[in-house]
Order: sequence, then C-alpha cells, then structure tokens
Amino acid sequence: MPGRTLLADRLRDELLEEITSSQLQPGTKLPTEGELSKRFGVSRATVREAVGGLVEAGYVTRRRGSGSYVAERRRMPHGLDSTLSYLAMIESAGAHAGMRVLDAAFEHGGKIDGPLQLSRGEKVLAVERVRTADEQPVIYSRDRIPARLLRADLDLKSLDPSLFALLSSSGHAADHATATLHAVASTSFTAKVLGVRRGKPLLYIEETDYDRDGTPVMLSREWHVSEAFDIRINRQAQSAPISSLR
Repeated sequence: MPGRTLLADRLRDELLEEITSSQLQPGTKLPTEGELSKRFGVSRATVREAVGGLVEAGYVTRRRGSGSYVAERRRMPHGLDSTLSYLAMIESAGAHAGMRVLDAAFEHGGKIDGPLQLSRGEKVLAVERVRTADEQPVIYSRDRIPARLLRADLDLKSLDPSLFALLSSSGHAADHATATLHAVASTSFTAKVLGVRRGKPLLYIEETDYDRDGTPVMLSREWHVSEAFDIRINRQAQSAPISSLR
C-alpha cells in the first residue's frame, strides 16, 4: 500500500500539472483507467487513487456512466490597489466563499513580527486560515495582530471571520497598507493545505496594515493559488515635471 500510494501521488501530480498548465482544458474527459494505467505503467488501483485525489481537491468531477472530467475552475478578479475582504471578493465573483480557521492563539512576538514594531515581551494574536471558493482552497494565510490592540475579553472560540472587522470593533480600523508580492513554489505544507502539487508556483503576498495614525495593526502573509485569480493593478501616469515640458 505505501508503494502504491507513492505512485498515486506522483501520478496525481503529473495529471495536476497537465490540468493547471491548460494541457487538459476544463470540460475535457480524462482517459479511462485502463488508458492511464498503460500510459504511466501503473495498476488501475493506483490510477483510481490518483484520480480520486484530484476529485477531492476539486480539479476533476465524476459523471456517473460517463467518466471523469476536468472541472471548471472559476477565476476571480484580484485588485491589489486596495485592501479588501477576500470573502467579499470571492462572493462578488459568483462563487460560494468559505473559511476555515486552522489555529488561533496568543503567543510572544518574535523576529518575524518586525513590521509590527512590538515592544520586548509583547504578545500577538496569531491566526492561520484557509479561504475557499466553491469549497476549494484558494488562499492560505497567517495573520498577526498586536494583542494590546484587541479587547481583553476576546473569545478565540468565536473569533470574527473578518480580522478587519475585529480591528475596527477594537478601535483600530485598518486605514492603509503596504504590501510586497513574490512568486514562490509551494512547500509540502502549503501544497497539502491548498490541494496543489508540491513545487507549484503560488502568489505570495506580505502585507502590513496601519490605522489612521500610522500604527501597524496587522501583519499578513498569504499564499494564493495562482490559477484561481486574475491579478489587477490600477496605475496612473506620473505627471511630468514642468522643466521637462517643451
């Protein structure tokens, strides 16, 4: 079984690469178990396990009496020129938005919290979440908020799904932010959480939010499934200095 599972993981990753690179378009019928078994030199049971993993991750759908097909995956407009609620963005694209809180706890701040400008010994609220669109993971995030900015009676078991709303209700609404973007490869952990193959390119965003007074109120690190979003940035032409006008 362990050997078959390893082969199934490899086959799943190969099929996933063909799907995410558009070699297999949405709506395309997958080859039969027998055809895939012959092509990759594995047993039908291995093929069944690999395709089952793609079904669970939402990349493939099964139609009774017909076969397995590449699923339609909605792309959502992702504007980077303003802070936003990702749940609202997903809903506005016509998808059902969801979120799972993986962990929420108070812990001592460390070197990774530099942008929050913490004092020695300060604690932060650390939250790990996965946002979903139509039940499929699209964003994994790690958010950190200085504990001193939050209400003392905060109940982590009934945490507000919007950390922006939580900050606002605590008197420290986010007013503006700075962010950096990178293309990164998924690690074993982020691949598992987001249901993608290890090494797949993801959009990584690190953002620091500030209140109106310029106090850092939240540090976010986010990994976005690249094919789930169309990235949009609004840009303006810079006015030329008077001295350069002839």
